[in-house]
Amino acid sequence: MTDRQALLDVFNNLLQPERFTDYGPNGLQVEGKASIRKIVSGVTASRALIEAAIAEKADAIFVHHGLFWRGQTGVVTGWMRERLRLLLAHDINLYSYHLPLDAHPTLGNNSQLGQQLGLIGPDASASGNITHFGEQQLGWMANIEPNSNEALKQPVTLHKHLEYILNRPVAGVFNAKNAIKSIAWCSGGAQSYFEAAINAGADAFITGEMSEPQAHLARECGVAYFACGHHATERYGAPAVADHVADMLGIEHLFIEIDNPA
Repeated sequence: MTDRQALLDVFNNLLQPERFTDYGPNGLQVEGKASIRKIVSGVTASRALIEAAIAEKADAIFVHHGLFWRGQTGVVTGWMRERLRLLLAHDINLYSYHLPLDAHPTLGNNSQLGQQLGLIGPDASASGNITHFGEQQLGWMANIEPNSNEALKQPVTLHKHLEYILNRPVAGVFNAKNAIKSIAWCSGGAQSYFEAAINAGADAFITGEMSEPQAHLARECGVAYFACGHHATERYGAPAVADHVADMLGIEHLFIEIDNPA
Protein backbone atom coordinates (compact mmCIF):
# COMPACT_ATOMS: atom_id res chain seq x y z
CA MET A 1 0.00 0.00 0.00
CA THR A 2 1.08 3.59 -0.65
CA ASP A 3 -0.50 7.00 -0.25
CA ARG A 4 -1.83 9.49 -2.77
CA GLN A 5 1.02 12.01 -2.40
CA ALA A 6 3.77 9.37 -2.50
CA LEU A 7 2.35 8.02 -5.75
CA LEU A 8 2.19 11.54 -7.20
CA ASP A 9 5.79 12.21 -6.17
CA VAL A 10 7.03 9.06 -7.88
CA PHE A 11 5.14 9.85 -11.09
CA ASN A 12 6.47 13.42 -11.09
CA ASN A 13 10.05 12.37 -10.41
CA LEU A 14 9.88 9.81 -13.20
CA LEU A 15 8.09 11.87 -15.86
CA GLN A 16 9.32 15.40 -14.99
CA PRO A 17 6.25 17.35 -16.18
CA GLU A 18 7.95 20.69 -15.41
CA ARG A 19 10.11 20.19 -18.52
CA PHE A 20 7.15 20.49 -20.90
CA THR A 21 4.74 23.08 -22.20
CA ASP A 22 1.56 21.05 -22.42
CA TYR A 23 -2.10 21.30 -23.41
CA GLY A 24 -3.49 20.52 -19.96
CA PRO A 25 -2.50 19.80 -16.36
CA ASN A 26 -0.14 16.90 -15.66
CA GLY A 27 -0.29 15.05 -12.35
CA LEU A 28 -3.21 14.48 -10.00
CA GLN A 29 -6.31 15.75 -11.81
CA VAL A 30 -8.97 14.38 -9.44
CA GLU A 31 -8.31 13.68 -5.75
CA GLY A 32 -9.63 10.46 -4.27
CA LYS A 33 -8.85 8.33 -1.24
CA ALA A 34 -5.59 8.84 0.63
CA SER A 35 -4.45 5.19 0.65
CA ILE A 36 -3.80 3.30 -2.58
CA ARG A 37 -3.54 -0.45 -2.96
CA LYS A 38 -4.48 -0.90 -6.64
CA ILE A 39 -3.99 1.24 -9.73
CA VAL A 40 -5.59 0.80 -13.14
CA SER A 41 -3.90 2.23 -16.22
CA GLY A 42 -5.45 3.06 -19.57
CA VAL A 43 -5.06 5.42 -22.50
CA THR A 44 -7.97 7.78 -21.88
CA ALA A 45 -10.06 8.70 -18.82
CA SER A 46 -13.26 7.69 -20.58
CA ARG A 47 -16.42 6.66 -18.77
CA ALA A 48 -15.80 3.07 -19.89
CA LEU A 49 -12.34 3.03 -18.27
CA ILE A 50 -13.64 4.63 -15.07
CA GLU A 51 -16.45 2.06 -14.84
CA ALA A 52 -13.96 -0.77 -15.45
CA ALA A 53 -11.71 0.61 -12.70
CA ILE A 54 -14.68 0.73 -10.32
CA ALA A 55 -15.46 -2.91 -11.12
CA GLU A 56 -11.83 -3.77 -10.33
CA LYS A 57 -12.04 -1.87 -7.02
CA ALA A 58 -9.13 0.38 -8.04
CA ASP A 59 -8.04 3.26 -5.84
CA ALA A 60 -6.35 5.19 -8.66
CA ILE A 61 -6.37 5.50 -12.44
CA PHE A 62 -3.31 6.46 -14.51
CA VAL A 63 -3.88 7.70 -18.08
CA HIS A 64 -2.33 9.58 -20.99
CA HIS A 65 -5.48 11.54 -21.86
CA GLY A 66 -7.03 13.09 -18.76
CA LEU A 67 -10.19 15.13 -18.29
CA PHE A 68 -8.97 18.70 -18.58
CA TRP A 69 -7.55 20.44 -21.63
CA ARG A 70 -6.69 23.95 -22.67
CA GLY A 71 -9.64 25.66 -24.38
CA GLN A 72 -12.43 23.83 -22.53
CA THR A 73 -15.37 25.89 -21.32
CA GLY A 74 -14.89 24.84 -17.68
CA VAL A 75 -18.52 23.83 -17.19
CA VAL A 76 -19.32 20.49 -15.54
CA THR A 77 -22.27 19.11 -17.48
CA GLY A 78 -23.06 16.06 -19.62
CA TRP A 79 -20.21 13.63 -20.14
CA MET A 80 -17.83 15.63 -17.94
CA ARG A 81 -20.28 15.61 -15.03
CA GLU A 82 -20.77 11.86 -15.37
CA ARG A 83 -17.06 11.03 -15.42
CA LEU A 84 -16.40 13.28 -12.42
CA ARG A 85 -19.45 11.92 -10.60
CA LEU A 86 -18.16 8.36 -10.92
CA LEU A 87 -14.65 9.26 -9.79
CA LEU A 88 -15.85 11.27 -6.79
CA ALA A 89 -18.59 8.83 -5.79
CA HIS A 90 -16.06 5.98 -5.67
CA ASP A 91 -13.22 8.07 -4.21
CA ILE A 92 -10.83 7.25 -7.09
CA ASN A 93 -7.70 9.29 -7.78
CA LEU A 94 -7.07 10.26 -11.40
CA TYR A 95 -3.46 10.81 -12.48
CA SER A 96 -2.81 12.00 -16.02
CA TYR A 97 0.40 12.77 -17.94
CA HIS A 98 0.31 13.88 -21.55
CA LEU A 99 3.58 15.01 -23.23
CA PRO A 100 5.73 13.77 -20.32
CA LEU A 101 4.36 10.29 -20.96
CA ASP A 102 5.12 10.54 -24.68
CA ALA A 103 8.70 11.57 -24.00
CA HIS A 104 10.07 9.25 -21.30
CA PRO A 105 13.26 7.69 -22.74
CA THR A 106 12.40 4.05 -21.99
CA LEU A 107 8.81 3.81 -20.68
CA GLY A 108 7.08 6.53 -22.71
CA ASN A 109 4.76 6.13 -25.68
CA ASN A 110 7.42 6.84 -28.30
CA SER A 111 10.01 4.56 -26.75
CA GLN A 112 7.52 1.76 -26.19
CA LEU A 113 6.14 2.09 -29.73
CA GLY A 114 9.68 1.94 -31.10
CA GLN A 115 10.33 -1.19 -29.07
CA GLN A 116 7.11 -2.85 -30.25
CA LEU A 117 8.03 -2.17 -33.88
CA GLY A 118 11.63 -3.33 -33.49
CA LEU A 119 13.07 0.10 -34.23
CA ILE A 120 14.96 0.23 -30.92
CA GLY A 121 15.95 -2.15 -28.18
CA PRO A 122 14.48 -2.19 -24.65
CA ASP A 123 17.10 0.26 -23.32
CA ALA A 124 16.40 3.03 -25.82
CA SER A 125 18.10 5.67 -23.70
CA ALA A 126 21.45 3.92 -24.15
CA SER A 127 21.20 3.74 -27.94
CA GLY A 128 23.38 6.07 -29.97
CA ASN A 129 21.16 5.31 -32.95
CA ILE A 130 18.33 7.62 -31.75
CA THR A 131 17.98 11.28 -32.65
CA HIS A 132 15.13 13.64 -31.75
CA PHE A 133 13.34 16.32 -33.73
CA GLY A 134 10.27 18.53 -33.77
CA GLU A 135 8.59 20.69 -31.15
CA GLN A 136 10.00 20.00 -27.67
CA GLN A 137 12.12 17.28 -29.30
CA LEU A 138 9.27 14.78 -29.01
CA GLY A 139 9.91 13.10 -32.37
CA TRP A 140 12.20 10.05 -32.55
CA MET A 141 14.29 8.84 -35.48
CA ALA A 142 16.39 5.70 -35.91
CA ASN A 143 18.73 4.61 -38.68
CA ILE A 144 17.93 1.25 -40.23
CA GLU A 145 21.13 -0.79 -40.02
CA PRO A 146 22.15 -3.62 -42.42
CA ASN A 147 21.29 -6.21 -39.73
CA SER A 148 17.87 -4.67 -39.00
CA ASN A 149 14.62 -6.54 -39.60
CA GLU A 150 14.07 -6.77 -43.37
CA ALA A 151 10.48 -5.65 -42.89
CA LEU A 152 11.73 -2.18 -41.96
CA LYS A 153 13.69 -1.58 -45.16
CA GLN A 154 10.94 -1.14 -47.77
CA PRO A 155 7.66 0.82 -47.61
CA VAL A 156 5.48 -2.15 -48.64
CA THR A 157 6.95 -4.50 -46.04
CA LEU A 158 6.95 -1.77 -43.38
CA HIS A 159 3.26 -1.17 -44.06
CA LYS A 160 2.49 -4.87 -43.51
CA HIS A 161 4.73 -4.96 -40.43
CA LEU A 162 2.85 -2.05 -38.86
CA GLU A 163 -0.53 -3.67 -39.48
CA TYR A 164 0.70 -6.97 -38.05
CA ILE A 165 2.24 -5.53 -34.87
CA LEU A 166 -0.57 -3.05 -34.15
CA ASN A 167 -3.29 -5.49 -35.28
CA ARG A 168 -5.26 -2.88 -37.21
CA PRO A 169 -5.45 -1.29 -40.68
CA VAL A 170 -2.83 1.38 -41.34
CA ALA A 171 -3.16 4.18 -43.90
CA GLY A 172 0.03 4.54 -45.92
CA VAL A 173 1.16 6.98 -48.62
CA PHE A 174 4.46 5.97 -50.23
CA ASN A 175 6.43 5.09 -53.33
CA ALA A 176 6.95 1.33 -53.18
CA LYS A 177 10.32 1.61 -54.95
CA ASN A 178 11.98 3.85 -52.34
CA ALA A 179 14.37 2.16 -49.91
CA ILE A 180 14.15 3.08 -46.22
CA LYS A 181 17.35 3.95 -44.38
CA SER A 182 15.87 5.97 -41.53
CA ILE A 183 12.46 5.91 -39.83
CA ALA A 184 10.98 8.74 -37.78
CA TRP A 185 8.00 8.36 -35.48
CA CYS A 186 5.88 10.25 -32.96
CA SER A 187 2.82 8.71 -31.34
CA GLY A 188 -0.71 10.12 -31.35
CA GLY A 189 -1.79 13.17 -33.33
CA ALA A 190 1.66 14.21 -34.52
CA GLN A 191 0.95 14.83 -38.19
CA SER A 192 2.31 18.36 -37.77
CA TYR A 193 5.75 16.82 -37.10
CA PHE A 194 5.99 15.42 -40.64
CA GLU A 195 7.85 18.38 -42.13
CA ALA A 196 10.34 18.31 -39.25
CA ALA A 197 10.84 14.58 -39.89
CA ILE A 198 11.48 15.29 -43.59
CA ASN A 199 13.97 18.02 -42.70
CA ALA A 200 15.69 15.66 -40.27
CA GLY A 201 16.35 13.23 -43.12
CA ALA A 202 13.69 10.56 -42.54
CA ASP A 203 12.70 8.18 -45.34
CA ALA A 204 9.51 7.17 -43.52
CA PHE A 205 7.33 8.69 -40.81
CA ILE A 206 5.03 6.78 -38.44
CA THR A 207 2.35 8.45 -36.33
CA GLY A 208 -1.27 8.08 -35.29
CA GLU A 209 -3.16 10.42 -37.60
CA MET A 210 -3.03 12.04 -41.03
CA SER A 211 -4.53 15.35 -42.14
CA GLU A 212 -5.07 16.47 -45.74
CA PRO A 213 -1.64 18.08 -46.37
CA GLN A 214 0.47 15.09 -45.37
CA ALA A 215 -0.50 12.90 -48.33
CA HIS A 216 0.67 15.58 -50.76
CA LEU A 217 3.92 16.13 -48.85
CA ALA A 218 4.62 12.40 -48.82
CA ARG A 219 4.20 12.16 -52.60
CA GLU A 220 6.10 15.35 -53.37
CA CYS A 221 9.02 14.70 -50.99
CA GLY A 222 9.29 10.93 -51.47
CA VAL A 223 9.00 10.25 -47.74
CA ALA A 224 6.62 7.44 -46.76
CA TYR A 225 3.83 8.37 -44.33
CA PHE A 226 1.96 5.87 -42.15
CA ALA A 227 -1.08 6.79 -40.02
CA CYS A 228 -1.51 3.93 -37.56
CA GLY A 229 -4.24 5.24 -35.23
CA HIS A 230 -3.98 7.71 -32.36
CA HIS A 231 -5.04 5.18 -29.73
CA ALA A 232 -3.06 2.32 -31.27
CA THR A 233 0.24 4.22 -31.10
CA GLU A 234 -0.34 5.39 -27.51
CA ARG A 235 -1.48 2.25 -25.73
CA TYR A 236 1.95 1.13 -24.53
CA GLY A 237 3.29 3.99 -22.40
CA ALA A 238 0.66 4.15 -19.67
CA PRO A 239 0.88 0.45 -18.70
CA ALA A 240 4.69 0.52 -18.89
CA VAL A 241 4.94 3.49 -16.51
CA ALA A 242 2.20 2.28 -14.16
CA ASP A 243 3.69 -1.22 -13.99
CA HIS A 244 7.14 0.21 -13.21
CA VAL A 245 5.79 2.50 -10.47
CA ALA A 246 3.51 -0.16 -8.99
CA ASP A 247 6.48 -2.51 -8.71
CA MET A 248 8.52 0.22 -6.99
CA LEU A 249 5.79 0.92 -4.42
CA GLY A 250 4.52 -2.63 -3.92
CA ILE A 251 0.97 -2.01 -5.13
CA GLU A 252 -1.21 -3.87 -7.61
CA HIS A 253 -1.50 -2.71 -11.22
CA LEU A 254 -3.87 -3.67 -14.03
CA PHE A 255 -3.93 -2.27 -17.57
CA ILE A 256 -7.41 -2.08 -19.07
CA GLU A 257 -7.68 -1.75 -22.84
CA ILE A 258 -10.75 0.21 -23.99
CA ASP A 259 -10.96 -0.34 -27.73
CA ASN A 260 -10.89 2.80 -29.87
CA PRO A 261 -10.85 2.75 -33.70
CA ALA A 262 -9.36 6.27 -33.87
